[in-house]
Amino acid sequence: MSKGFASNYRIVLLGVGVVACFGCIAVRLLDLHVFERERLMGYVDRARRQITVEPAKRGDILDDKGDRLATSRSLIVLGVDPQALLKADESKWPELAKLLNLPQSEIQRILTTKSRTAPSAKPVAVQLSVTAASEAPDDSTAEETLPSGEKLIRWAKLSDTVEESTYDQIRRLNIKGVYGNRTYTRAYPHNQLAAHLIGFVNKAGEPAAGLEAFADFYLRGQDGWRESEKDGLRRELAQFRNREVSPTAGYTVRLSIDAAIQHIVEQEIDEIVKKFNPAKVTVIVTEPHSGFVLALGNYPTFNLNEYNELSKEAMGTMRNLAITDILDPGSTFKIVAAAGALNDKLVTPESRFDCSIDSIEYKGKPRRFMKDDHRFDHPLTVSEIISHSSNVGAAQLGMKLGEETLYRYARAFGFGEKSGFPFGGEVSGFLNPVEKWSGVDITRISAGYSVSATPMQIHYAMATIASGGALMRPQVIRQVADNNGEAVYSFTGSVRRQVLSTKTAEQMARMLEGVASKEGTAPMAAIPSFEIAGKTGTAQKLINGQYSDRNHVGSFVGFFPASRPRVVISVIVDDAKVPNGRIAYGSTVAAPSFKHIAEQLIQYLDIKPVIVPGRNLLVMEGSHR
Repeated sequence: MSKGFASNYRIVLLGVGVVACFGCIAVRLLDLHVFERERLMGYVDRARRQITVEPAKRGDILDDKGDRLATSRSLIVLGVDPQALLKADESKWPELAKLLNLPQSEIQRILTTKSRTAPSAKPVAVQLSVTAASEAPDDSTAEETLPSGEKLIRWAKLSDTVEESTYDQIRRLNIKGVYGNRTYTRAYPHNQLAAHLIGFVNKAGEPAAGLEAFADFYLRGQDGWRESEKDGLRRELAQFRNREVSPTAGYTVRLSIDAAIQHIVEQEIDEIVKKFNPAKVTVIVTEPHSGFVLALGNYPTFNLNEYNELSKEAMGTMRNLAITDILDPGSTFKIVAAAGALNDKLVTPESRFDCSIDSIEYKGKPRRFMKDDHRFDHPLTVSEIISHSSNVGAAQLGMKLGEETLYRYARAFGFGEKSGFPFGGEVSGFLNPVEKWSGVDITRISAGYSVSATPMQIHYAMATIASGGALMRPQVIRQVADNNGEAVYSFTGSVRRQVLSTKTAEQMARMLEGVASKEGTAPMAAIPSFEIAGKTGTAQKLINGQYSDRNHVGSFVGFFPASRPRVVISVIVDDAKVPNGRIAYGSTVAAPSFKHIAEQLIQYLDIKPVIVPGRNLLVMEGSHR
């Protein structure tokens, strides 16, 4: 009988093959699930696990009285994964609608819409998951396209922003699938107030300028993180969140800036701009004995909350003119020659000089002086050289010192070097070494020409006299505090060097009072019963390589009370337009503003007059230089 087509040999061979195949599968499964299990499970965990950064709240910047100058607003972007919602939670939906101040019908529509029809013109699209708590999908929903053509909604926005307190109540409802991502946005409550000092944080969350950048180490805090799972499209499955490390907020930085004084300064700058339409203005107010800055304002300026809206041409308004721009200090520099000669005991306040001459022989050569605005019919004392702002007198004081000593004192007062202002791109100004001086530089530099300085350098040179002869380092941070308000670090005044003896500083202060007298160059700076010490400055601007007769920098730098200084104030106005084409003298464009600011500070800081019979200076009529 025929055994048919199949032989025992073929059947055995087929059976062995089938068994071998299943054996290979079994061996592979054994390898995957036993021998390679740990290694492969690591891959799985890493593929499913997602670490999401929880951004830390940036610390606040406060003024000296605790008023917020910069803060971070916490925003919660609330969303829902409709696929994760439970039937049992439907009873909580009305309360959710109430908390979000939305119609219940609208909430129900969002929560029950789990898919939508995909546009026919678009292929399969995927919206990736949010990987940082500060991010959220650009659209109101995150979706994936199903084979049926429907888009499955995995994230739908319930609210753009939710307050922290409201979010806490929503979390207590414990509706599975409803969750929020926290983000922070930087806000500046006073808009442009102290803009050049505070700086800003850009849209990328990076500190871009000012204290925001300088103090970033203290302000930025420590980010936290949370661990959760993600689906095949790398979107977070919020219902599977587990481990979480809370972020640590940044420290609070308290400044020496007083918002009230800063407001006074910026209001006065606005008045100067309205009246004289200058190219630039800088006003600085400091404490003389510590060097702390109480206010610093510049024109032009900008709104910190609108920095990203500035045109390319307007980007220059972000520059802190007080430390980045240089100018000839003019007559404010005369304090250097006078103080140096007094300090070296070469003259006394009563020493007299013939200021009616046009030139003098110096080191065997005739040296021509810069002209004075007025002729003097008698020799001037050193006090009168200061109060009348005589170029000829200042030059002779410089010659008394000699080039090397004059240069040494100029450097000691801080000219030709950075002031130490901690941020903002400070420049060092311009002061040639003696070997590069021309034959007439001894007469020009003594009067504040052939030398360039920043407003900050000019200010702290005058503050050296107010402090009793010490050149202070500019400072703007008083304290750094943790989240409990405990001081982490406190800053104190820092002396750069002792420039003058205390006696010389007192003599200079008394002589500078004469500037604000009826015989001085700035009688309009005087305040009845208060000892106002200061110096005017009117410097021609260098235009196309030549000093202009029409463009000037007018300034007044001073302090009060002269015998017990409380504040130092500088007002520097660049290229003011005075009516009728008159010269923009410091006495005209700067001294009145000094007075306006000082009068308000008397009230705000409760500054008492120092009554010395027969010596208190009154406001008198008259003006020049």
